[in-house]
Amino acid sequence: MHGRNMNLDGKKASKKSVLKLGKYLKPYFPFLVIAWIFSIAGSICTVLGPRFLGKITTHCYKVRAFRDLGVSMDVDMSYIAKIGFILIILYTTSAVASFISSFLTSGAVQKASKKMRTDISEKINALPLSYFDSRPYGDVLSRVTNDVDTISQNLNQSLNQLVYAISLLIGVLVMMFTTSWVLALVSLAALPVTMILMGLIMKVSQKYFKQQQVTLGTLNGHIEEVYSGHSIVKVFNKEDDNLEDFKKLNESLKHSGFMSQFLSGLIMPVMMFVGNLSYIAIAVVGGRQILSAKLAAGDVQSFIQYSRMFNQPIQQIGQMSNVLQSCAAATERITEFLEEKELEAENVSIEIKKEDVIGNVEFDQVKFGYLPEKEIIHDFSCVVKPGQKVAIVGPTGAGKTTMVNLLMRFYEINGGSIKIDGIPTNEITRENVASLFGMVLQDTWLFEGTIMENLKYGNQEATYEEVKAACKACSVHHFIKTLPGGYDHFIDENATVSQGQKQLLTIARAMIENAPMLILDEATSSVDTRTEALIQEAMDALMKGRTSFVIAHRLSTIKNADVILVMKDGNIIEQGNHDSLMAQSGFYKDLYNSQFSEN
Repeated sequence: MHGRNMNLDGKKASKKSVLKLGKYLKPYFPFLVIAWIFSIAGSICTVLGPRFLGKITTHCYKVRAFRDLGVSMDVDMSYIAKIGFILIILYTTSAVASFISSFLTSGAVQKASKKMRTDISEKINALPLSYFDSRPYGDVLSRVTNDVDTISQNLNQSLNQLVYAISLLIGVLVMMFTTSWVLALVSLAALPVTMILMGLIMKVSQKYFKQQQVTLGTLNGHIEEVYSGHSIVKVFNKEDDNLEDFKKLNESLKHSGFMSQFLSGLIMPVMMFVGNLSYIAIAVVGGRQILSAKLAAGDVQSFIQYSRMFNQPIQQIGQMSNVLQSCAAATERITEFLEEKELEAENVSIEIKKEDVIGNVEFDQVKFGYLPEKEIIHDFSCVVKPGQKVAIVGPTGAGKTTMVNLLMRFYEINGGSIKIDGIPTNEITRENVASLFGMVLQDTWLFEGTIMENLKYGNQEATYEEVKAACKACSVHHFIKTLPGGYDHFIDENATVSQGQKQLLTIARAMIENAPMLILDEATSSVDTRTEALIQEAMDALMKGRTSFVIAHRLSTIKNADVILVMKDGNIIEQGNHDSLMAQSGFYKDLYNSQFSEN
């Protein structure tokens, strides 16, 4: 029963995916209809060709028969020329119609693919941070790139062919029955066998096509992780272990790819085998029809061509089965992604402007857990006065970064409230909350572009003088001027910029944003001691008059904080400035002394 339910769920998912794909194609349906009309017209011209070729054969056969009887008769070249001219028109029309059909279909499919990529991009922005925390980036990227490309290429290939094949199949059937219903029945006798075999093969191969797409996403995730952490892999000599993991995934991809292609590849040989048996039967029955004068030789010749043409669309449909199965598997993965639960809709009207922010922040009995059943922040309460520099310290896992994530509304709290100037953050849009904070993370992030573009990322209106002043304050101006092109120097992932220099650039970017409040999450972790002292002085000037939250493991960087919150297991266990906390001889003093015991 379980297997049956899985099968039913798979069918429902596939049906839903097809309907989802249909919605993307719906706006361009008129273009597809026109394309299909041209495709049908082309197939009609193709179908009529053998009938006229048969007329030439019948005429030549009649001339030969009369000559064998001793009757003088010449080939009517004007008749043959007339038939030849008609054939040229038919085949030319078929080619032109096919070109127009392909052009229109390609345009519609590419526009639908563009819309799909846009929706995925918008979906990424609408998903909660928890989604990305629980999934490898490579799998998400695979859905945006590989899966969309699979759909685009396969639809472009199959939509026209499918319509052409169906219309050709119907046209051939009509011509076959109008030529000889006896031979038509003989030819159709093999059809049920072909369809049954095709159905069995497609049923087995479908699961391998889906497995292929899933494994490809996993493999991309593995490659992305190993590549981004290549230096760490080298340091720990894990090349062989990672290579072994890659080999396992690669082997799995090879197996699913081989099985899907092998099984779908069986369709063609099976159809050819059944088709050849059909040709034998048509030759035998058709020969008897000629001998009994029930059919002309040209009609049999036409019918043999129709029989071959009859198998051609079936073969095309068979070939497209693997294409469509791969497309269905990719569509299903994209559908799953697009149906992921988004951030809760916001029905708020309050907007806080940067210039109106005072900087009062209050945590009132805040409760939170990444999983509902596992709460890690318990009744967290704290009042931060405007302009205060608040340092959050504690051991790993105490909840320091989690508190910042809640303050920025990256995650929604489970209980209590967080207020900015007395207004709960859940009554302000997430975008508005984010605009009130300048943020520097421990993990640096620079995008591909110029130094200036990276620095002005949060404030496009900043002038060159403002950018330069911020860079001088962060001791990064001299480094930038040494680069070819200075502030217009182009950087990418291969740029020779050290981790410390990247951190300096991100700190300068936060300064340039000029937000009323600041969040610094281990902002000086990748900077040497001398540069750290220079940055600390610049940070003190920057944070003057701004409410600032500083997460630090190096306690030397937060000695001058107005308030130090000492966290442990999601709770504030101590609170005060550096001197008062040292005087308490509690947990903070133990942390501090553990870092400076040599002094």
